[in-house]
Amino acid sequence: MATFTFRNIYAWQKAHDFTLLVYRTTKHFPEDERYGLTSQFRRAAVSIGANIAEGYKK
Repeated sequence: MATFTFRNIYAWQKAHDFTLLVYRTTKHFPEDERYGLTSQFRRAAVSIGANIAEGYKK
């Protein structure tokens, strides 16, 4: 019997793919944006999947 977790939720899978895309894209941002836009984009992308996982737990 397979265990159902938040990783099985299609929306979480798409959010994870999006997070990986954001990390790949922001890797090419200028160094002076490392703690500005780069950090903000990455935190926002990660929070999507984190919120889905947190909601699943509740």
